[in-house]
Amino acid sequence: MALCLASSALAQQYTKEGELVLPKDYRQWIFLSSGIGMTYTGGSSENPAFENVFVNPEAYQGFLKTGLWPDKTVLVLEIRSSESRLSINKNGRVQTKVAAMEVHVKDAARGGWAFYGFHDGGDKGTLFPKTADCYSCHEKNAATDTTFVQFYPTLIETSKKKGTYKETAH
Repeated sequence: MALCLASSALAQQYTKEGELVLPKDYRQWIFLSSGIGMTYTGGSSENPAFENVFVNPEAYQGFLKTGLWPDKTVLVLEIRSSESRLSINKNGRVQTKVAAMEVHVKDAARGGWAFYGFHDGGDKGTLFPKTADCYSCHEKNAATDTTFVQFYPTLIETSKKKGTYKETAH
């Protein structure tokens, strides 16, 4: 238990300039889901990206109790390139290098939910302006607490049982 607390106590750190520091241990957090080719504007891609989602352990435990994300929740979206026909793989796709990172943070002291983008492998994320499409899209389409719980199969039932799940368009 002490390892989890020490690990995620550092989940949310900011620079003096207000940038979010990428948690170094996020891959040791709770893995929520992985999608491939998750586009929101349609179209297809010959090389679709994988999107892996991780959440800090305390936030996960809080969600299991209430069906809502507690303050200080940090959701990391790791976007990885994909390849096919590698080694003995003749069909299907595998994840390769990290192409981009985005982090969705719930921090009441900073106005609630916010999105940060990390560029070119950087370890500091820039706040997306409140006018960015991600804010309105998450408000409109998220199943629970501005997050896409509908894509996290292990949390859908929890959210429904706690009465926090909102049916979304398919």
